[in-house]
Amino acid sequence: MKVLVIGSGGRENALVWKIQQNKNISEIYVAPGNGGTALEFTNINIQPDEVVKLVGFAKENKIDLVIPGPEMPLTLGIVDAMHEAGVPCFGPSAWCSKLEGSKAFAKSIMDKAGVPTAKYGVFSDIEKAKSFIKDIGLPVVIKADGLAAGKGVVIAYTEEEAYKSLQECLVEKSFGDAGASVVLEEFLEGEEVSLMAFCSGEVALPLPSAQDHKAAFDEDKGPNTGGMGAYSPTVLLPDNDLESTTDCVIRPILKVLAEKGHPYTGVLYAGIMVTKTGPKVLEYNVRFGDPECQVLLMRLDTDLISIIKACMDGTLKDMSLQISSDASLAVVIVAEGYPGSYHKNMVIKGLNNIENLEGIKVFHSGTRQDSGVTYASGGRILSVAAKDKSLLEVKESVYKALGHLDIDKTRYRRDIGIKGIKG
Repeated sequence: MKVLVIGSGGRENALVWKIQQNKNISEIYVAPGNGGTALEFTNINIQPDEVVKLVGFAKENKIDLVIPGPEMPLTLGIVDAMHEAGVPCFGPSAWCSKLEGSKAFAKSIMDKAGVPTAKYGVFSDIEKAKSFIKDIGLPVVIKADGLAAGKGVVIAYTEEEAYKSLQECLVEKSFGDAGASVVLEEFLEGEEVSLMAFCSGEVALPLPSAQDHKAAFDEDKGPNTGGMGAYSPTVLLPDNDLESTTDCVIRPILKVLAEKGHPYTGVLYAGIMVTKTGPKVLEYNVRFGDPECQVLLMRLDTDLISIIKACMDGTLKDMSLQISSDASLAVVIVAEGYPGSYHKNMVIKGLNNIENLEGIKVFHSGTRQDSGVTYASGGRILSVAAKDKSLLEVKESVYKALGHLDIDKTRYRRDIGIKGIKG
């Protein structure tokens, strides 16, 4: 069985690591991949947004299954294009992918499904947006409606901050078409938790909970990033609450999509704020989160290919997920300056040492290979992950392992998992 995974991050490295454990896999291609996937698999120089080229490659190489990792190819219709070409592809259609591609669309589906979420308004006119802010009060969350590479969200604590963000988005077009309209939301207080489920039509099998760490620095300080680390499970969403929470925030969405003639297949991610009045959905993603994918796949004992096939052929209702009772944790090493402009081309030393440690797994993100040497090439460089009997034990083993790496001009958060240990 030949598999093509689309993407270049730690999520995709984790996906191919899990997929290769299936004995029926004969070849794994990664487009475009990274320095880590290049060591074990076949990287293909095609970018995730080059849908026509990806379809051509899949047909020419008789690919049996395509798995898109990031949101971009999904929102561009990679699943529809592959299916039209007769190539099995795991993920939602372009229509369903608007759940992530358009925040206004996601809010409208939440309304129809009765999913709890923040009060909101959608605006393309700056004066109407300003009036809404006066009504809803501060702080206010301002989101570019479309995909903005994780940079289109601002929490404004003053009117000056809010109006500046609106000016940049709606007037100066800082985010291009993605910011042609904005979603304004009430600010929710609480802790965030990630809930992901394998979905097939109206059937959903939830994975364990995870908590991502978005802020760049310890104690949740600094600008938002793509993710600095994650752990699973979290007391914010214990295992015995998974089904009831899935009933609240995942299955109602699937029901509405199916009723509209667009049944959902793939992984659906709900970013949830646990507030004093209960869980409220912040956003939906139409794929695995990163770095949550890394920690969740380490705990998943069921064969991933079998789950994917069940999602695609409508037999997911007959499956159950086998999950390790161990905790898992991943810490992301980033280049100095990230998420702004950052250093590149640093030599990564110590990989052999860390990969020989029992229970430790390194997932590559922004890396490249050149003449047998691994270099840093992106903002998020590596995820160092492990699982162990308790969150405290796995945290200690991961941070001890990080000491085996030597990469100039990099940093990482030193508090990943502490919230879970404190309970």
